[in-house]
Amino acid sequence: MTPWPYPRWIAHRGAGKLAPENTLAAFRLGAAHGYRAFECDVKLSADGVPFLLHDATLERTSNGQGTAGERSWSELSRVDAGGWHSRSFAGEPMPTLQAIAQFVQRNGFELNIEIKPTPGTEHATGVAVGQACTELWRGRTTPPLFSSFRPEALQGARDSAPHIPRALLVD
Repeated sequence: MTPWPYPRWIAHRGAGKLAPENTLAAFRLGAAHGYRAFECDVKLSADGVPFLLHDATLERTSNGQGTAGERSWSELSRVDAGGWHSRSFAGEPMPTLQAIAQFVQRNGFELNIEIKPTPGTEHATGVAVGQACTELWRGRTTPPLFSSFRPEALQGARDSAPHIPRALLVD
């Protein structure tokens, strides 16, 4: 059996509650606290762009309204994902998976991508995230780890990126 390639401590959604979750600001703060691996939640915009957001809707962690997966990336890129947390993070954008991949790779960090599909898009989200990560991690020795509570999402990821390890999350 291959040894576990990921750090044992993983910063949840970047820096937990210290910064607005699933933002580059949260990842930077987590790194400043010594974390070398991060977990994030990834879903698809209406036009197929993988981006970071935990909830199905925008209200809790942004100034947006409605179901995130029904919005184009152009709309989502203009949402303030930091102001809800505190004034010092106002204007923080939601990042794409590509932006997070660049951050972790440039800094030598590892990533656990929780595939968090909009209901009804489980398999398609897994496929899209798998395809994106195949390109984003091409030539890298340690790929990200996929996880999800949705077996259909993991099946989609397996269909498009069988070389990337997967983990089923359970309550």
